[in-house]
Amino acid sequence: MTDYQDLVVWQRSVAFVTGVYELTAAFPEDEKFGLTNQMRRAAVSIPSNIAEGSARHHSKDFIHFLRIADGSAAELQTQLLISRNLGFIDNTKINLNELHEIRKMLSGLIKSLRN
Repeated sequence: MTDYQDLVVWQRSVAFVTGVYELTAAFPEDEKFGLTNQMRRAAVSIPSNIAEGSARHHSKDFIHFLRIADGSAAELQTQLLISRNLGFIDNTKINLNELHEIRKMLSGLIKSLRN
């Protein structure tokens, strides 16, 4: 199995985490322990679960953690939309296309590991 750091999906999800931290830094102070914390945790969960699954060295375990990563990506997608609806961010600051691409890459990796 390849090193997780060589996986493009891991690299892109790590970069996405940085964007989420930068984005949420401008959120209202009263959201520090609410939406800000939730979004950061969901974002960090994506590359973290890719790494943890890869370290398990069994395809079945890796797939399980990739599914968790995808679930975190879906959670983050929802939180980004909620943040937009609340006026914390605007469409120019949301990169939902990148998150969608990360989810597609996770799906593709899961399919390749099943075969």
